Amino acid sequence: MIDGDGPAGDKAFTPRMPGLYATAYGLRFALKRRGVEERVGPLEGLWWTVDGSTDLDTVFGSGDRSGWRWTLMIGLPDRATEAESAAALEAGRAKLAEPYVTNLRIEGFAEGRVAQVLHVGAYAAERPSIERLHEAIAAAGFTPAGRHHEIYLGDPRRAAPDKLKTILRQPIASA
Repeated sequence: MIDGDGPAGDKAFTPRMPGLYATAYGLRFALKRRGVEERVGPLEGLWWTVDGSTDLDTVFGSGDRSGWRWTLMIGLPDRATEAESAAALEAGRAKLAEPYVTNLRIEGFAEGRVAQVLHVGAYAAERPSIERLHEAIAAAGFTPAGRHHEIYLGDPRRAAPDKLKTILRQPIASA
């Protein structure tokens, strides 16, 4: 995992990506040397605002993304030893510039109960899908609870924006 704030995009993400991927692939290859085949999971992001708002007009309406906070992460295999994980993390940190080094970490993540939907299209066009997700959550008698979660199934460097696939996930609680 590695944290950030402000608007999403290349300027914010690019300096953090080498650490995430070096850690994930370093661990994959360490396991492979032991005969354990594991795949590297997709990039994921947790999103929230400074004030914790889940109101879509507050989050998307103003156009001001300075209040956004986020965590980028890649799931790691559970079968790694503590030593393998530590070595992979150090290799990942070696790929980062100084302001990001200590922010890269390996941490457990348990999300709990969620609702989710598959969004096909550009990231900037997610709002209608998120609105439908929130409507379905309310209709089922729940309320959004916690950080919005995105799982990126496509690579924006290789796929046309209208072909990108993203799982939009929202933790929920009883209303």
